[in-house]
Amino acid sequence: MDPIKRVERMEELLNAAAKAVRHTDAALSELLLAKEGLRELEAYYCDGEWMEDFRRDEAGLFPEDLRRGVLSEDAMYDLLSDRDEVVRKMRSFLNEEKEESGEEGHALTE
Repeated sequence: MDPIKRVERMEELLNAAAKAVRHTDAALSELLLAKEGLRELEAYYCDGEWMEDFRRDEAGLFPEDLRRGVLSEDAMYDLLSDRDEVVRKMRSFLNEEKEESGEEGHALTE
């Protein structure tokens, strides 16, 4: 490959990768801050309290002006499924990086 074209290509790759890493770092920081809330939501959804509140809502026992998106039948399930998919993708990425590097990480990170 022509050296100028190679440097131009590497510059494009550098900029795209740097942007992706910055965005991922910010998103992971935000996800870490939401971690406890996600655990609390999961317990609420899985331990029966969600169903109790859903039934109360269906019976008209909550005020009409109460925000209750959390009681939609799909919102909680979708959120927890999406979280699980993000975790699966992160694990896959980390495993691929480990396999490709042959060790625990890149030489610069040790």
